[in-house]
Amino acid sequence: MDRVSTASMFPGVIQAREQMWMAWQQVKAPVLVPLLQLAVYICLTMSVMLFVEKVYMAVVITTVRLLGRRPETRYKWEPMGDDAELGTSAYPMVLIQIPMYNEKEVYQLSIGAACGLSWPSDRIIIQVLDDSTDDSIKELVQIECRKWANKGVNIKYAIRDDRVGYKAGALRQGLKHSYVKECEYVVIFDADFQPEPNFLLRTIPFLIHNPKVALVQGRWTFVNADENMMTRMQEMSLDYHFFVEQQVGSSTYGFFGFNGTAGVWRISAVNEAGGWKDRTTVEDMDLSVRASLKGWKYIFLKDLEVKSELPSTFKAFRHQQHRWACGPANLFRKMVMEICKNKVSYLSTLQLKKHLISLDFDQNPLSIQKVTLWTKIYVIYSFFFIRKIVGHIVTFIFYCIVIPMTVFVPEVQIPKWGLVYIPSVITLLNSVGTPRSFHLLMFWVLFENVMSLHRTKATLSGLLEAGGRVNEWVVTEKLGDIMKTKSKAARKPRLRIGDRLHLMELCTGVYLFFCGCYDLAHGKNHYYIYLYLQAIAFVIVGFGYVGTFVPQS
Repeated sequence: MDRVSTASMFPGVIQAREQMWMAWQQVKAPVLVPLLQLAVYICLTMSVMLFVEKVYMAVVITTVRLLGRRPETRYKWEPMGDDAELGTSAYPMVLIQIPMYNEKEVYQLSIGAACGLSWPSDRIIIQVLDDSTDDSIKELVQIECRKWANKGVNIKYAIRDDRVGYKAGALRQGLKHSYVKECEYVVIFDADFQPEPNFLLRTIPFLIHNPKVALVQGRWTFVNADENMMTRMQEMSLDYHFFVEQQVGSSTYGFFGFNGTAGVWRISAVNEAGGWKDRTTVEDMDLSVRASLKGWKYIFLKDLEVKSELPSTFKAFRHQQHRWACGPANLFRKMVMEICKNKVSYLSTLQLKKHLISLDFDQNPLSIQKVTLWTKIYVIYSFFFIRKIVGHIVTFIFYCIVIPMTVFVPEVQIPKWGLVYIPSVITLLNSVGTPRSFHLLMFWVLFENVMSLHRTKATLSGLLEAGGRVNEWVVTEKLGDIMKTKSKAARKPRLRIGDRLHLMELCTGVYLFFCGCYDLAHGKNHYYIYLYLQAIAFVIVGFGYVGTFVPQS
């Protein structure tokens, strides 16, 4: 039998394919090419903006370290000591607030650590703000409070009728109690935080001797950083945030975002700024910005370590990242005009040069009274726009959508400097906070790209106030020692597809895999190497094989 050609066997299929190809070419040239080229230009612009910000912070942090500009040398600080005449009254009254919500696994940690702080017992009040909805957990917390009260600790247990305002509402309500009026400073510890006994002795002197300082922030360390690969990735990101971003803000403009815990506030500054507000899910950042507009300054102490727990389940981490991405974007939307309209204190050229050389705004007499123009630019552009918006959006749009799409449109070329050099420098700069994890840098990049999917979605949701999750507050789940108490048999995950399947990650992984296959067959830029690796990362996360899996009991 004569061999029949494919064309003669399936003439309809061949004709339909040719028509589709012609339609693709007709649409691609006038529509897709210009749009994709525009997207490349926008992404390259955002990449350069992010690159400049990272380099600027690297230069500042290097200068600060070379010049030895530690907070103790820039601000007045004297150790606390007993006074023969005044006795313990030489120590200011301090309020410790511990907000918690169904924290069965970790509530003892923060309460015990707070009760162990080195400070005169008659000059400290520990306030446990329990919003728990589980009565059995409430009872456990009350028993713990009574245990410490019997030891002579001045500890108060406070509950509310509802959870209005979530954490912000609890902190606000806690400051309304009559016994708080005698307190000058308030310290906040989340339920999983364990400060060292000398925490107050290290922080309070800065507030006593520097009347325009409103906040002293400690640095988080993580007791479970080595639990799994996901917690190692989180440690890398957060170490950069503390070692670089927080230090830069503190050293240059006396401004950074309060981290919500492990910090000491001057209560008068909190009241002057309008107190705690629950209009977003980042009440800590909200207060920080409002207080800074009143001229208050902040100090970050990188050597003051406070132990805490990282979310070790992917579900908890996703909820936390949604809140951390959506909240700042939503706050930017609500406060950008307020920041712009705030009264400005202009610096002379000489004063500006002095600031840039000394990296010390706190000693400038004009900055004490009003917020400078440069501080406002820093808050709007660097703090909000670049770090909280551009940084999230460009990561996902550029590396997970635009670059893969260019394999189908070879007319659109991405310059090597934007494709390789800038991302490489940014990645290397991000690794300085955690040198011990440098060998995990490639895995960190892939994982961050996966998480950028959720951060981009959350950021856009916050900016546009779209969707029902803009003000959603989900308390980050802490496991404490729960996994240590389970047998090895119980730790084996049950195959529950609904608990572990994440469709958005899987769909993105399939898209990247398809793009990689097309590039391998038709492309010339070898994008498929990256596309395959990134597709694998999305698929692994999509099937839930990341983080700790806690079996249902």
